[in-house]
Amino acid sequence: MPASRSHARPVALAVWLMIAGVIGWIAAFALTTERLHLLEDATATASCDFNLVVQCGANLTSPQGSVFGFPNPLLGLTGWVAPIVVGAAILAGARFARWFWLLFWAGMAFAFGFVIWLISQSIFVLGTLCPWCMVTWFVTIPSFYAVTLHVLRSGTVPLPRRGRAVAGTLSGWVPLLAVLSYVAIAVVAQLRLDWIGFL
Repeated sequence: MPASRSHARPVALAVWLMIAGVIGWIAAFALTTERLHLLEDATATASCDFNLVVQCGANLTSPQGSVFGFPNPLLGLTGWVAPIVVGAAILAGARFARWFWLLFWAGMAFAFGFVIWLISQSIFVLGTLCPWCMVTWFVTIPSFYAVTLHVLRSGTVPLPRRGRAVAGTLSGWVPLLAVLSYVAIAVVAQLRLDWIGFL
């Protein structure tokens, strides 16, 4: 079934993708700068190292910080360009083919899965909360929810009418879903790291 006009040109999603892309790119740039700084001087500390728990240095210099053989922030420098471009194109009136939305959704799913893995590594293995990493978490989680619900409600992923209606309803609740996710992460981090005690 063809998508409705509002679903075919999701303006709210486009605006969010651009905002999230810019924020995510800034975080990736900051982390890349910090990593270069640490490479230049192994005895230096990152400017975002505030205490034993809230810091970037341990994350950046750990094996988890270079999963694919290069610093993870480089993924952000390249990857966050996509949401910015897609959002701008939608606002300019572009209509994307089904394969494009599926590919974009797959990219967002990879980013979401990678972030969830990094969150678990940060809390349960490294015992830290990286400020700039958390900025990345902050924009990746709702971006994945928003794109997922868009492809479901628009018919890009074949669903019965009721399924599309549910996805459409949930689209308006993305901010709440994101907040609930943040709260869950904060609670787990508190139970594991007592991060409030380090503030």
